[in-house]
Amino acid sequence: MEIPAINLKAIVVVHWLLTVWGCMAWLPTSYAWGNFSVLAVGVWAIAHRDSIDAVLMFLIGMAVTIITDIIHFGIYYSLSELASEKGRDVFRFSAGMAILSLLLKPASCFFVYQMYRERGGDYNVNFGFPSMTRNREAYQSIDPQQDASTSAANPFNQAQDAKAVRAY
Repeated sequence: MEIPAINLKAIVVVHWLLTVWGCMAWLPTSYAWGNFSVLAVGVWAIAHRDSIDAVLMFLIGMAVTIITDIIHFGIYYSLSELASEKGRDVFRFSAGMAILSLLLKPASCFFVYQMYRERGGDYNVNFGFPSMTRNREAYQSIDPQQDASTSAANPFNQAQDAKAVRAY
């Protein structure tokens, strides 16, 4: 099953619109700053089509805003009790759009991750820490029972040269 191609511009525009509507009534400025700054990184990822770093930072920012949005909703949702009867409709609309944005973010993260892979990103994320690899192609085998085709292909194998003298 092939994954549908979703445009990065569509993801940024949809989340921008939902964030604007979500900020109308009840969410604090920290919600707006967090989401709009991540969307600015998304604009950077749109502008630099070949940048792996821009897409990776947008992906990490979207994942972080999922957590911060949940925290904001948990802390500030009780403000609906303080709203007047007229303000409750605006609150419901604003809360609905902010929650819809939160529900769409995991799917957006999935599509942004696919774009990250298309731009040449690895499956694993490297933060610059030294790591050990399991690439064993560079090592020569010490097995004496190798067949002739492998020993001929390996120029460092001394088993094919019977006259070679080993100095220890």
